[in-house]
Amino acid sequence: MSDTFRALRVEEQAEGFGRAVKVMNLSDLPEGDVLVEIAYSSLNYKDALSATGNKGVTRTFPHTPGIDAAGTVLSSTSAKFKPGDKVIVTSYDLGMNTAGGFAERIRVPADWVVSLPEGLSLREAMILGTAGFTAALCVAALEHQGFEEGPVVVTGSTGGVGSIAVALLAKMGKEVIASTGKTEAEGMLKALGASSIADRQALSEVAKAPMLKGIYGAAVDTVGGETLVNLLKQVKPHASVAACGLVGGPKLELTVFPFILRGVNLLGIDSQSCPMAKRERIWQRLATDWKLDLEAITTEVSLEGLEASIQEILKGQIKGRVLVNLAR
Repeated sequence: MSDTFRALRVEEQAEGFGRAVKVMNLSDLPEGDVLVEIAYSSLNYKDALSATGNKGVTRTFPHTPGIDAAGTVLSSTSAKFKPGDKVIVTSYDLGMNTAGGFAERIRVPADWVVSLPEGLSLREAMILGTAGFTAALCVAALEHQGFEEGPVVVTGSTGGVGSIAVALLAKMGKEVIASTGKTEAEGMLKALGASSIADRQALSEVAKAPMLKGIYGAAVDTVGGETLVNLLKQVKPHASVAACGLVGGPKLELTVFPFILRGVNLLGIDSQSCPMAKRERIWQRLATDWKLDLEAITTEVSLEGLEASIQEILKGQIKGRVLVNLAR
């Protein structure tokens, strides 16, 4: 086993932050129970923030971003894992303040590691990544609460979480309305299973009325802000909204009327610190009854090719998923 590996390093410079692929030593990695050789990672918005020096995501630089990783165990001090095991590591502190998946090696606590379920390849796991895991948590929460009659709307539907949520809901036989501002993505969204496309502007405008006509039987919201407010006003009685994003803003300015007059449920989704038992159940479903073929919405890049994708995701120009192949 080599003591060196390649990693995308982000360094603070005199003017801003710079990124470059560098050769690192195993001794540069943090302490941990499990050393993993990474086959694939994926690009998320949080990774792009870390890669451009956002101190709200990553406090200390130099740093290796990448909140997702899938690969093979090289060594382990935990009885739960042995060399040769195929594993997934997402969330927790990976890629935030712990060296992440944009590297050929990671070393992490055993409590962060999920065994790759049978029926899922390392590549498929990272096409899903945190985005797919979060989408599945949203759908599982809605399933547990129960769907009301009517279509299910998904906001931010061309992003990683949104696009996979569309596909999962369609696989369950739901009528899915995909809300987006990217009219050119209609073909992609309908191929994923969306029944119809809605202009995101209709859900993002400020509506002063405390309640609106109930339209939706459930919703997955990846946006937050005024969009989430409008969804809560427009779902049917006893319907649920699974919320997992805040790109539209962190504030929730509405009355209690949707909750006390319609019995609406707001389901908060936390993928970062999701309990391990639940995490393993969700990955198992993604390998079995919720397994998806997402190759058509996946763009594959190398470590060296990440720079262009980082800029694109920050500008909101990415549709679907960006898979990082560490072997390229």
